[in-house]
Amino acid sequence: MSVAHYFQERPEAESRPGTVTLVLPDLHLRLRTDSGMFSPERVDQGTRVLLESVPPPPAEGDLLDLGCGYGPIALTMATRAPRATVWAVDVNRRSLELCEANARTAALDKVRSVHVDEVPPEIRFRAIWSNPAIRIGKPALHEMLTRWLSRLTPDGTAYLVVQKHLGSDSLQRWLTDQGWPTTRAASRSSYRILKVEAR
Repeated sequence: MSVAHYFQERPEAESRPGTVTLVLPDLHLRLRTDSGMFSPERVDQGTRVLLESVPPPPAEGDLLDLGCGYGPIALTMATRAPRATVWAVDVNRRSLELCEANARTAALDKVRSVHVDEVPPEIRFRAIWSNPAIRIGKPALHEMLTRWLSRLTPDGTAYLVVQKHLGSDSLQRWLTDQGWPTTRAASRSSYRILKVEAR
């Protein structure tokens, strides 16, 4: 499958429904997936490293899963912070529909699956968790991160998982140069977890 497929608003790939299981120490989720989205056969290793490494999200407020896919990060945030509102955003409409369905099945009624252009402009996020779409290229990646990191609350924190060979160290430097203090919070299996603080 072309990597570009899962960046499309309406993927052209023929639907091939499937399921994956996400098992973490504190949750067990069965998630519906489909073709035309990121990692439909299994929960991506980077996503798993992120979910096993980050501290619990803030208990209340607005939280963001940037590039939610079928929802493993958003549903984990919602499970760990049941009083918070989790915004699951993506450009891919097929992914958003499945994320919404997976949240409904898991009885996580505070997950909001919305297109990136449909998040109310006044919303500010106390936490952002993301396995960002590195392969869209640096200019688009930088534009995306600037757009959403600028919406962190003053005490907000973002956690991004990036593979070392896909530029985690250079991204860390770029974020710091842009005024977002960024440190490496964890490192495992060639993945880096970058902790980004509000500027």
